[in-house]
Amino acid sequence: MTPPDYTALEADLARLLGPRGVSSDLRQREKASVDGARMSPIIAELLPLGVADLVAFPTTADEIAAVVRLAADHGAPITPRGKGTGNYGQGIPMSGGLVVDTSRARAILEVGDDTITAEAGATMSALEQAARAAGRQLWMYPSTVHSTIGGFLAGGSGGTGTIAHGSNHMGFVVALDVVTPVSRGELAHVEGDEALGFVHNYGTAGIIARATVRVEPLQDWRGVYASFDAFEEALPALRMLGRLSPTPRLVSADPPHIAAQLPPDPALPEGRASLRMIADAATVAQARAIIQEAGGRIEDVREGPGVSAALSVLSYNHPIEWLQKSEPGVYFHVEVSGDALVDRIDEVQGVYPGGMLHIEAGHAAPIGMLAGEYESPEAVYAGIERLTELGVGVHSPHQWNVDFRLAETLDLAARTDPQRLLNPGKLNPDYRGPAKGAIR
Repeated sequence: MTPPDYTALEADLARLLGPRGVSSDLRQREKASVDGARMSPIIAELLPLGVADLVAFPTTADEIAAVVRLAADHGAPITPRGKGTGNYGQGIPMSGGLVVDTSRARAILEVGDDTITAEAGATMSALEQAARAAGRQLWMYPSTVHSTIGGFLAGGSGGTGTIAHGSNHMGFVVALDVVTPVSRGELAHVEGDEALGFVHNYGTAGIIARATVRVEPLQDWRGVYASFDAFEEALPALRMLGRLSPTPRLVSADPPHIAAQLPPDPALPEGRASLRMIADAATVAQARAIIQEAGGRIEDVREGPGVSAALSVLSYNHPIEWLQKSEPGVYFHVEVSGDALVDRIDEVQGVYPGGMLHIEAGHAAPIGMLAGEYESPEAVYAGIERLTELGVGVHSPHQWNVDFRLAETLDLAARTDPQRLLNPGKLNPDYRGPAKGAIR
């Protein structure tokens, strides 16, 4: 096969987007070729996994579609990118080619009673702000609140709001406008189950250019900060708090060592386990009683439009990221779920040396991030097997392959991208992880 002529592709893109809409500058290409995968020491040992030959910066959904058409005409690999906040290497152009940076296509087009529509580069914080101005709120958004809607839907799997609504975007995604190599620059409008075929698969079957997602009536939220002498005391309280009605938007807890790495705050007292929640104002008294009965104390109750954002960035894998930054090269993490996180906490944390759990109240059962001291890939995977034996659900962040609805995505991609130009290296049915003979 003849290699793509990137000089010609760059000229075509410059005519479409203007001279500042495409770049072959090495620093720009390197910047566009990394994401948050350094959180995984297994992936970090393999970096760089690929560097873009070109980066394009479309500013509208229609320009995203046109860029994909030009790249496909030249036979160039195409890797979509939002803000690059994903942690699994989803945005790394492993075959080089063109990175389509969608972050400048950020128009919010419509806010309705039940939905909000925006282009792929609109940030989740901007969507939440627009919804709030209309008396609404997003069903869910990621802990990295400045992620783009396109990146979140293509790469993420849950976030703030999932206690009520679940974590896999079913019900959240109403409709998408996507572009594929076979669509020849035309946006395909898909809804419902058909739209889910393009969610959480890293743009391997189609690139999201515009999205319509669910909103709901705005609630009066409070940020509740509590602390406990021991982490184990916080766990039964976390489970009970997650069952309050109206449902909290978020409930998170950390042992003292992880809490100590979070940004300094008087509501995070030294040497104590931390519990934080985004609670409906009507449930604050109940939450206070649950926390105090479990042996905790209330450190603060805060209100205002920034409450949800401030607590969201202290959730999911963010506490582990701060832990890794404070002690470089020491810790890794795996994503975990299930009642065993509460019922068998000592066994769960004991799976890895130095094991510590960041935990969240989940839709059906607790979810969390288990940190441990990194020894080797083999030790990580052996620990995953032991966690499974304990009844813990585990997702490994130490791999870049699509693992959500893989069979359906393979079937869809065979129709939408027969040349396999979309994010090559990420859709492989025989993939076993970087330490297990991954095909790259």
